[in-house]
Amino acid sequence: MTAHVNATERVVVVGGSSGMGLALATALVAEGAEVTIAARSAERLAAAERALSGGPGKVRAIIADITEEDSIARLFTEVGPVDHVVTTAVDATGVYQPITELDPAVARRTLDAKLIGPALLAKHADIAPGGSLTFTSGIAAYRPGPGSSIIAAANGALASLAYALAIELSPVRVNVISPGWIDTPVWDTIAPDAKFERHRAMSSRLPVGRIGRPDEIAHAIRTLMANAFITGTVLHVDGGHRLV
Repeated sequence: MTAHVNATERVVVVGGSSGMGLALATALVAEGAEVTIAARSAERLAAAERALSGGPGKVRAIIADITEEDSIARLFTEVGPVDHVVTTAVDATGVYQPITELDPAVARRTLDAKLIGPALLAKHADIAPGGSLTFTSGIAAYRPGPGSSIIAAANGALASLAYALAIELSPVRVNVISPGWIDTPVWDTIAPDAKFERHRAMSSRLPVGRIGRPDEIAHAIRTLMANAFITGTVLHVDGGHRLV
């Protein structure tokens, strides 16, 4: 059964200009929801807004940087009260490196986008009772590899943040989606020259036999948004990656 968000609901998707965030926004707009997509790139936002504008729902694009509190505060001042907030934003540039070569500036940038930023969303978003706040973690927290210590730590910390906020923000529901390897544009940053080979190798390991798609993550996030009895939960959508 497909999870549907109420067509009258207002949703903010931070990171909604590409990848999993855009897939989610596409699904929500198709269902008639009022969707605001937010991201740092004006060019990608404009392209995403054009792509979404043909659906029955309303679409709005606002430039915002999840790592800057003033930017997040302005976003929610402009948007006003909402029913759901989702972030898929990540800055993985240069973060995969041996701990002996750790660049503190890169580590802080990653933590700002993956951990501090979600906390700022919780601080500034005016979410209706029974609405939801969904963070995006990742498989690195549960099956880390060499060079992934910082992203693993940031992803793992999101679970604890969500557990605490599910109590503090109740009756707003707070959850985490934890994707496995998904074919999104972030791979152009992580491994631009080795993407195909790495995806093929991982596909051979996974129980499902392939890499995930952005629309599959979007469907899972919609489940967290629509099910009023889910809070303080990490939903793993990783093709069985944690098992191998």
